Amino acid sequence: MIVIVLAGVFGGLKLDEYLQWKIPLFTVLLSLLGVFAAVYFAIKDFLKK
Repeated sequence: MIVIVLAGVFGGLKLDEYLQWKIPLFTVLLSLLGVFAAVYFAIKDFLKK
């Protein structure tokens, strides 16, 4: 789970650094997307067993 969340955070940081926007939009969006993806995969794995 932590790998998915960290991938979103670092990907967002790099995109914001590349685009040089004042608001860290991609960091927030990709972090939230990573959290939702991690929860989805955790629930999916839990329900299979």
